Order: sequence, then structure tokens, then C-alpha cells
Amino acid sequence: MTIALSDKPATRYRWLICALLFLAIGINYIDRQMIGILKPTLQKDLGWTEVAYANIVFWFQLAYAIGFVTFGRAIDLLGVRIGYAVAFVVWTAASIAHGFAHTVIQFALARFSLGLGESGAFPASLKAVSEWFPQKERAQAVGLFNAGTALGPIVTPLLVPAVTLAFGWRAAFIATGLITLLWLVAWLLVYRSPEQHPKISASELAYIQDGRTDEVAVRTPWRTLLRRREAWAYAVGKFLTDPVWWLYLFWLPDFLNKRHGLDLKSFGPPLIAIYLVADIGSILGGWSSSRQMKAGRSANAARKWTLLACALAVTPIVLVQFVDNLWGAVAIIALAAAAHQAWSANLMTLPSDLFPRQSVASVIGLGGAAGAIGGMLMTTFNGRVLEALGSYQPIFMVAGGAYLVALLLIHLLTPRLRPVRAEDLTPRTGEETAR
Repeated sequence: MTIALSDKPATRYRWLICALLFLAIGINYIDRQMIGILKPTLQKDLGWTEVAYANIVFWFQLAYAIGFVTFGRAIDLLGVRIGYAVAFVVWTAASIAHGFAHTVIQFALARFSLGLGESGAFPASLKAVSEWFPQKERAQAVGLFNAGTALGPIVTPLLVPAVTLAFGWRAAFIATGLITLLWLVAWLLVYRSPEQHPKISASELAYIQDGRTDEVAVRTPWRTLLRRREAWAYAVGKFLTDPVWWLYLFWLPDFLNKRHGLDLKSFGPPLIAIYLVADIGSILGGWSSSRQMKAGRSANAARKWTLLACALAVTPIVLVQFVDNLWGAVAIIALAAAAHQAWSANLMTLPSDLFPRQSVASVIGLGGAAGAIGGMLMTTFNGRVLEALGSYQPIFMVAGGAYLVALLLIHLLTPRLRPVRAEDLTPRTGEETAR
């Protein structure tokens, strides 16, 4: 069954799926950002140095890099429903384990486990979008669920300080982990692939599948993916720009503490303002390129013009160290955070734009690993710069230029964003087929 592109589907069940993805990413970022909010408290309570904190974050990012590759491949094999459930259980258990840690090594082990589990969230979410949305709606859907990366940081400075001040920081880790297990129940009850879902109408299924070509469900060897410039374009973009978002998550409360004197009781309003604006950026970034494509613009033009606008909007961050007024600094950081989220909403559509469905999660896993490696390098850089200079200026200079460099490399690697054909990824006689 086919329908015209202008026809409207009778049901919109796919947006319920998007809402579940949004909530999961929000939970993911609550668990991820808690250590950043609690950094001054933990440093005082446990005597951490800047380098010790950087090492704890480093182990999270190392696990994230490993997990992105393994979970990306596992989700391609197991499917979104089971793969996401496994990832969620692993990261929630790891988050709760933070509440029982006492030493730097124990925290590093808990963060490592958290990184392994959380690495499954984006491969699963993006593969779910590739299954449930036609191409012209994917950036919009990604922008909506990716807004969860700012929802988490909005909720965290409201929830975590309140629980910490009342019951201690250990209770904050344990309570949030137990409460968020409710999402897992909803996910297992609601999610199926659109072809197998009893709630979806025939017209919506046809709408989702419009323009989709028949694909051979064959596992794509890593060797084949690593030969594709399209895969490297996504990986390079993630390598250069993911570390900037992690800079905000793990170091922004510390910057506000050192530069503007904020503490656990006063972090809330500035952080909430920054991440509310970031949420708007995520939604508008996805909406922008999706609207351009619906108006007839090519995916290449829509994605890249939006990416350029985002890259330019980030650049004022290089000046934030010199701004004495708190809310002036917050405005600059909020603009950069919103631009990053809009950038990510478009960057993360590239695997589904460029690769057939059976390879999407693997490509996303490759890019996520590259982003985590970039984050590891920047985390080490951050810790050493702060220990030696006590200033964030060199760090913000790197953050301000990363997006323009990334866009240039993406364009050089994929000047037209031409999709890779499924047959070009199919193993031939004598070619590696397992790994």
C-alpha cells in the first residue's frame, strides 16, 4: 500500500514512541550530570583534586567509547526494544552504585559501568527513529528526543540539590535510579517495530515506509563500514563536537562556582535557564532542516546550512571567561548550548540519511565511540589546564572553533550526502562477514 506524500496518516503513534525516547534521554542525562552538579560537594567531602575528578570522568568516557561500538552492533542484532532495555538496566544499576562508593577507584568503576550502559541510548533511539519515521521527519523527531539531553540537566539542579541537602549525596544517586525504573516498564509495554505493532494504522505504516527501499538484512562488516567516507564524516563530527557538550555537563557547575561564586544552593536558576534555551535549540534545529526538506530542498542543503548556522552561533563562547555579569555569561553559554543541540539534531540524522537501516546503529556506534574518544582527550586537557592555570579560557577557545572545523571536514568527506546503497555494504565472496 502506498500513499501520496501530501496525504496525512490517520494515526500518529510514532510520536508516542518519540515521547518515550525523549524521556529516556532525559533520564540518561540526569544520571550523567549528577556528578557535575555534585562536583564541589564531592571534592570537599572526599578530597578530590581537579586531576582526580578528570580521571573519574575519563573512565566514564572510555566506557562510553567501548559501549557505543558494542551496543551499536548489539542493537542492530537484537533489535531496538530488547537492546534499549538492556542498556537502561545497566546504566540504572551503575547510577545507583555511585551511592555506595567511597574512593576515587570505586567512583571510577561506577562511572565506567554507567558509561557502558548509557552508550546504548543514542544508537537505540536513532535506530528507532529510522524505523518509525520517514526521512523528511527524522531531523524533527531527533530534535524532539534529543531535547531530553537538556531536560535532564534542567531536572538535575532542581532534584539533586534538594535531595542532597535533605538526605545526603548518596541518597540522591540511589533515589533517582530507583524512581526512573518506571520508564523501563513503559518501554517494554509500548515498543514494537511499526510492522509488528498492533496499535499502528495501515495508513501510518505506509506513511512511515514511503520512499524506503527493500534492504537485505545482512550484517555489515566493520571493515566495510570503515572504508566508507560517509561513516568517517559522522565520526569526525562527533569526535570534534561531542566533547563540548560534555564540557557543559561535567564542568559548567564548576565554572560557575569558580568564576561567579555559585554553590549547590544557587546553581539552579542559571543551569535551568541554560538548558531550557538548549531544549529550544534542539527542537528548532530539527524543525529547521525538516521544514526545508518538506519545502523541496535537498537533504544536503537543508542539513549543511543548518549546521553552518549552528557553528557560527557557538563562537561567542570564547568570550565568556571575560564576562563579569553572571546573567551575561549565562546568555552566552545558553546560546552555545542551544546551537550545539540544534547541531546534534542534524548531525545525528546523517547515519539514517546515508546508510540503510541494517547498518544505522553500527554507524551511530562508531560515531559515538569517536565522540567519547574526543571527550577523553578534552577531559584530560581540561583537568591539566585547570590544575596548572586555574582558567577556563583555553578550554572555551577550543569549544568555540570545533564546530566550524567539523563542518568543513564533513563537507569534504560527503560533499553531496549521497546515500550508500545496501548492496555496497553486502559482504562479497571471500570478504569478512563476522567482524
